[in-house]
Amino acid sequence: MTAAESSPLTTHVLNTGDGVPAARMALSLHRLDSSMMIWNMLSVGTTNGDGRCSGLISRAAFTPGMYKLRFETGSYWESLGQNCFYPYVEVVFNINDPEQRFHLPLLMSRFSYSTYRGS
Repeated sequence: MTAAESSPLTTHVLNTGDGVPAARMALSLHRLDSSMMIWNMLSVGTTNGDGRCSGLISRAAFTPGMYKLRFETGSYWESLGQNCFYPYVEVVFNINDPEQRFHLPLLMSRFSYSTYRGS
C-alpha cells in the first residue's frame, strides 16, 4: 500500500491500566470465507509507539463480509513482565459498506477490555 493510499480500516490500542498506548502489540486481520466457514488471514501488523496500526488492508481488497481483528494481548503483557487473563482478543465485525472508513479501538487492561466502532 502506498503512502498516498490510506487503509479503510485502522485500529488504536490503549493500555488503560497503565494509561499509555499499547506499543509493539502484534495483531492480524482475517476475513471469513462464508462458503467454507473458515477464517483467511489477510494481513499482520504491529502497533507503533502510539498504539496505532494502519495499512491493514487496501481499499481494493476491502469488500463486504465478516472480518476479525486478533490482538495478541498475552504476548504484549508478557513483554512487560506481567500476566493477564485474556491471552488474545478477537473482535469480529461486519462490513456492509466498504466505501466507509472504519476505526476499531481496543481499550484494555490485564483483566478487561472494551471496543467500539470509531470514526
